[in-house]
Amino acid sequence: MARPQSPDYDKRRDAIIATAAKLYARRGFQGASVADLAKACNTSKSLVYHYFPSKEDILYEVMAAHLEALVDAADDVMRRGDAKERLRALALAFMRLYEGAQDHHKVLLNELDNLPSERRAEVVRKQRRIIAVVENLIQTIRPDAGATALPLTMLFFGMINWTHTWFRPDGAMSAEELAYLAVDLMLNGLGELSLR
Repeated sequence: MARPQSPDYDKRRDAIIATAAKLYARRGFQGASVADLAKACNTSKSLVYHYFPSKEDILYEVMAAHLEALVDAADDVMRRGDAKERLRALALAFMRLYEGAQDHHKVLLNELDNLPSERRAEVVRKQRRIIAVVENLIQTIRPDAGATALPLTMLFFGMINWTHTWFRPDGAMSAEELAYLAVDLMLNGLGELSLR
């Protein structure tokens, strides 16, 4: 007979994921062992392995938790407003998520190559789904974008994806102001851009 899960199973699992995100963001996946993670969690290696079969499974969960939040935000935004309003709402939703999950975001951007190929493919599929949402919005805003829609999409993500390296929530600009600035730059640039 299988042993029943403890009532705080999900809470403990989530705590390990959050601690792993922090540890991997600071030291890199290769620079942090399961023993390091257990120590940071104030627990044993065996308990970490009780929740996750391997170190790579922990890395995947750090990325998957963040990506699911981004996918959910993209799905939610696509239910309202016109394309410009959706792009603005999407940038704001992503910036709010980035602000609260800087460690997860940094790990997602920097550690993908450390996942086994099957898990890496799952992450890439989710990333491509998010990229497709923005690309479709850009094509709706500029139907003549053609082959430039994808580069414009990647430029948009380039404006917001690396904010974790410099953005400070207590700085001169809020996450909301920064999101709107990125979208205004994108929309005004889209409106004036000469497409070839």
